[in-house]
Amino acid sequence: MSNDILTALDFDRLRDIRANEPGAIARAFATRSRREVLRGDGRMFIIAADHPARGALAVGQNATAMANRYELLDRLATALSRPGVDGVLGTPDIIDDLAALGLLDDKLIVGSMNRGGLRGASFEMDDRYTGFDVASMTAAGIDFAKTLIRVNLDDAGTAPTLQATADAVTQAAAARLPIMLEPFMSRWQDGRIVNDLSTDAVILSVAIASGLGASSAYTWMKLPVVDDMERVMEATTMPTLLLGGDSGVDPDETFAAWQDALALPGVRGLTVGRTLLYPPDGDVAGAVDTAAAMVHPTLSVVA
Repeated sequence: MSNDILTALDFDRLRDIRANEPGAIARAFATRSRREVLRGDGRMFIIAADHPARGALAVGQNATAMANRYELLDRLATALSRPGVDGVLGTPDIIDDLAALGLLDDKLIVGSMNRGGLRGASFEMDDRYTGFDVASMTAAGIDFAKTLIRVNLDDAGTAPTLQATADAVTQAAAARLPIMLEPFMSRWQDGRIVNDLSTDAVILSVAIASGLGASSAYTWMKLPVVDDMERVMEATTMPTLLLGGDSGVDPDETFAAWQDALALPGVRGLTVGRTLLYPPDGDVAGAVDTAAAMVHPTLSVVA
């Protein structure tokens, strides 16, 4: 259940634009109102929606929760309409849909770059850059870049991913485009990739990611909330957003963990997707408002 922000007429128009007026999408980027990356309290709350492009459609026990694009777009529209939501993270298909629907004015756009390491594929660790690139983001006026870096010491596919990420960081710095790196130490387990969420593993992943590229001036971190987050945040001077992961635990426990971690030096906010877009009770606006109030404590939420 969502707030049904979008109507059948909105989706009719979107399909018509894609079929008959594809140039309207570029015009939507060119004419949208933009904002500073950080403003006001200097904190940031981003809704993430780049999972489908990796073939990751599941939320909790529902294997196809994100398969319905119209439902996903409506949930995103609900989230973006809430006070305190600073922007959205997505692949070009989703960002183009949102631009065509006119939902990105005064919002940060974070472009997802590497989605080639498909969920469950034998080549998953060779995470090709199949989404946005720095040149296209700069041309379209996209505000931020994002990459995923899973480091598997037993899989040679990690090496080209690290090289491609280093190149992306170098290009982003040259273009003065902020870029957030989402690093994990990962391994194969029973035919699937598992991320190591121990404190020491997260610290190691931060150390590896921090050194990628010819300049770190525009590099941010996107990190999971794990035990002993104080030690994790002592491992980097880079501005950091916390990621939300999948919704598989008690929402109250998740929110409490975010609340504690948001108080740490260096943490600038949240980048969360499925946990808020597909909450157990179906109340997208309520889940988003709870998270927004954590990121922006002085926020006045209007129902």
